Amino acid sequence: MSGASNMDGASAANGAAASRYVIGIDLGTTHCALSFVDTEASDGEQARLEVLPIPQVSAPGEVENLPLLPSFVYLPHESELAPGDLDLPWGGGQGDVVGAFARARGAGTPIRMVASAKSWLCHPGVDRRGTILPVDAPDEVARISPFDASVRYLAHLRDAWNAAHPEAQLAEQDVTVTIPASFDPVARELTADAARAAGYARLTLLEEPQAALYSWIQNSKGGWRKEVKPGDIMLVVDVGGGTTDLSLIAIVERDGNLEPHRVAVGDHILLGGDNMDLALAYGVVRKLAAQGTRLDAWQTRALAHACRSAKETLLGDASVDAVALVVPSRGSKLIGGSIRSELTRGELDAILLEGFFPQVAVSEHPQSRARTALTQVGLPYAQDAAITRHLAAFLCRQREATAALEDFAGAASADASFLHPSVVLFNGGVLKSTLLAERLMNTLNGWLAAEGAPPARLLDGAELDLAVSRGAAYYGYVRRGRGVRIRGGTARAYYVAVESSMPAVPGMEPPIEALCLAPFGMEEGTEADVPAQVFGLVVGEPVRFRFFGSSVRRNDQVGTMLDMWATEALQELDEIEATLPAEGRAAGEIVRVRLHARITEAGTLELEALPVDGSQRWKVELEMRGERSV
Repeated sequence: MSGASNMDGASAANGAAASRYVIGIDLGTTHCALSFVDTEASDGEQARLEVLPIPQVSAPGEVENLPLLPSFVYLPHESELAPGDLDLPWGGGQGDVVGAFARARGAGTPIRMVASAKSWLCHPGVDRRGTILPVDAPDEVARISPFDASVRYLAHLRDAWNAAHPEAQLAEQDVTVTIPASFDPVARELTADAARAAGYARLTLLEEPQAALYSWIQNSKGGWRKEVKPGDIMLVVDVGGGTTDLSLIAIVERDGNLEPHRVAVGDHILLGGDNMDLALAYGVVRKLAAQGTRLDAWQTRALAHACRSAKETLLGDASVDAVALVVPSRGSKLIGGSIRSELTRGELDAILLEGFFPQVAVSEHPQSRARTALTQVGLPYAQDAAITRHLAAFLCRQREATAALEDFAGAASADASFLHPSVVLFNGGVLKSTLLAERLMNTLNGWLAAEGAPPARLLDGAELDLAVSRGAAYYGYVRRGRGVRIRGGTARAYYVAVESSMPAVPGMEPPIEALCLAPFGMEEGTEADVPAQVFGLVVGEPVRFRFFGSSVRRNDQVGTMLDMWATEALQELDEIEATLPAEGRAAGEIVRVRLHARITEAGTLELEALPVDGSQRWKVELEMRGERSV
């Protein structure tokens, strides 16, 4: 199993014929992209893979075909633009706009721009379907939800595809949409719902690091088998616009064939290009302050968006030494109506290199600080900006990641303090910078050298901007029985809390145990009975279900009961409050039940309770916020 989740149970399962095209979509924090494979023109591993140029408004009344769709929504004032300014080839053009113009216009008026919707979509502290974006917009600006923004991006890609392929509408094609490997079940399901709302009828979800690996495999034209060998441990480092995603993939030889197996994924780290844009902006703020010019909060936000564009220019073109920055004025006292500065390559390298990729020891892990009791509503960014410290913590935590993997030729040293990768694959626009990529590799290889391990090899040939969409399209092709499949199953084990039965004790709540429902590596679309155990289920009154996940407990099986565990071993997920139907019983009655667990094709954990002496059943899904019972 690939760690992907098939939303429609496969085309054959619902009677639909296999589509001619398989489509891959990178629903990114800062950019979206669409790639596709024409299956009728492809054979074996040599898939014919193309990238769709995406028509989008680039200036009032102007439309360009660009390979990337910037993930921004601009909410213009009703009198801001003239009729026809936002028209697209397929019609529409009323209300808000997404893409290149949204990003450019929003850089000057950030209170009307929705950015980082993907990061908000995985924020458990907000109503992700609520109209909360832009967060600091005044009352006169009509806000939208993170969910709605995702629907807008996906709908734009749908319309672009349909305009280019009127004979093969997107709703009739098999589509794979990518998500971070660290997305929780809620964010996964919200992404799937957004795709359904945009008309994606035949949908699969795939983790982004795996998509990057699929892209590298496809791009190698069969040469990947010469680049890796049995026993290799591949570290995939994906530093995107909003997140840093870390994954480990072990290379196993079975029956003479090489098989990549995903063995670990990192936590959801809200740390990426957005943080870097802010850091660059504050660097320019300090430079302007030294010159006697001070910016307010609104101008600083506008500057951050300008720094994003400047960063992309500097990282994408080594011949550029500096990019001019223009900050809109907020008053009439400033000559020229705007403030001008620049971001130099030296400033970019110093801020990003030392701030986000410092050379640290592998024993140095992310630092936390005491937080102020009151805070503004915002994204739960990582407190420590050092990506190298997050990487060190991940590799130390996953030291035993390959211990239970059958047929794995690599053997970890008993003295190793962290898992030793032998090959590295980069993904994400941030690592297009040779300086940043070299710093990360030098830091990793310094850790390896300190423990007597050989240096890791960097895999070449990755297309950092388009790898995820290309890999997603190739994965759709692989699902047709062609090409190379990555194995792995779920990246975490899942548990439900079981309250102990005990007499009331003043000041003490009954202790809980954690019951394993889905072990590490359980394949999506599979299910299991909790063996030979009977539990009591409270019906007819409000109750709460507490769930836990673990990325390090690899040996627990369905039915394993934990009465104690290390704090870092299990992480509590969103709890679900529900009132289960009494089914003719008294409210508060405890029904003797057996449990049945299933990981759905959507990657959602379903828990079913079946009465020992009845035919009813109760089901709770770990997905949407709030009650979800049947």
